[in-house]
Amino acid sequence: MEVIDSIREQVEGNSVILYMKGSPSQPQCGFSATAVQALIDCGQRFAYVDVLSNPAIRANLPIYGDWPTFPQLWVAGELVGGSDIVSEMHKSGELKQLIDGVIEDAVGAHEEDD
Repeated sequence: MEVIDSIREQVEGNSVILYMKGSPSQPQCGFSATAVQALIDCGQRFAYVDVLSNPAIRANLPIYGDWPTFPQLWVAGELVGGSDIVSEMHKSGELKQLIDGVIEDAVGAHEEDD
């Protein structure tokens, strides 16, 4: 499977996914730490990919998303942005609204399938 296909599956298969340096429990840069804290403050689960452990994803994600830096937050298959954007959205309350709405939609769709 091509790396781009793997990225597409990750982005489409997770309501909220953060491509970051390190892990939520051990971020490897301040920007990733800031994004993780903003997501934790939203109170919803999120997926993550450590781009330091995945050099192929690190090399190809900027091409896929047309965004050159990390971290990258993707919500409902759409690129939200990097640390600065995530931080601003967190401060304004917009991030929690966005994530809560996506999680509610996902839960509602799952309940309809049952």
